[in-house]
Amino acid sequence: NQCSYYLSNIGRMSKEEKTRFKQDPQAFKVRYIYREFLFDYQPLSPASPVKPRVDLSRIHTSSHTLGLILTYHVNYGISARKTAAIMQDIHNVSISHQTILNYVNSVSILMKPFVDGYPYELSDQFCGDETYIRVNGKWHYLFFFFDAAKKVILSYRVSPNRDTLSAIKAIDDVLQKFKEIPENLNLIVDGNPIYLLAQHFFAQHDIWFDVTQVIGLTNEDPVSAEYRWLKQIIERLNRTFKGHYRATTGFGSEAGSVSFVTMFVAYFNFLRPHAKLEKRVPVMIPELDQMPHMPARWTKLIELAQLELTK
Repeated sequence: NQCSYYLSNIGRMSKEEKTRFKQDPQAFKVRYIYREFLFDYQPLSPASPVKPRVDLSRIHTSSHTLGLILTYHVNYGISARKTAAIMQDIHNVSISHQTILNYVNSVSILMKPFVDGYPYELSDQFCGDETYIRVNGKWHYLFFFFDAAKKVILSYRVSPNRDTLSAIKAIDDVLQKFKEIPENLNLIVDGNPIYLLAQHFFAQHDIWFDVTQVIGLTNEDPVSAEYRWLKQIIERLNRTFKGHYRATTGFGSEAGSVSFVTMFVAYFNFLRPHAKLEKRVPVMIPELDQMPHMPARWTKLIELAQLELTK
């Protein structure tokens, strides 16, 4: 009780806050937080590659047809069943919805190392948040971290739990994007305490960054007034994702959810024009700009991902 940090926080309280503090001390964060973690830093390294169910080099459709399928299903958020119907009704291509899902899963496995390992040019404005998705009939959490200036998704972890380990893994995805962690790195998040605990975990491994929490829906404090716009940006990203996710009505497996999210991120970062970037895509790749239409861009992006794996 004689800790200078504790006494300083008590001393800054108004009379009303002190009265409330006596009645409900748990509503205030006035002491240091310390947590002993039972997991190591090493297991957070990228998982081993998973062999795709379908070998894309042996599928019985052309690359243009594959590009069309990805354009309908990923870009426009059309369900696999409706995509199969469009391919039959408009393009006279007979294909089952399960085959479409198999194709998307195989492409996502190729795409994930490319998306995660791409040398992004980043700004100094980063925000994160969680949203809900349904997997096997149960709610899971999708952790997004986003470069608000460059409009690049840096982390997209799917987890059955909304816990500290999930927050650590999501932040670790962001840290992996830097050759050297900036001294002024600041992550803007909501009031969930798991992010402060994640910051504490990394500090125990001599990895330092700031976490700023924007709490509530109104700007009742200077921090909220300064950083509210970043919180609003990540919430808009959540809404954009939900517009694509809605057609799926949930996923039958965790692998399926990761596959869908990976393809959404590949589309968002490399193929989707953004209004705030003057209709340019967040990550400009010259080889994609030369392609005449979206199906060709998808097939070219797949080719670039395959080349990256062979290096």
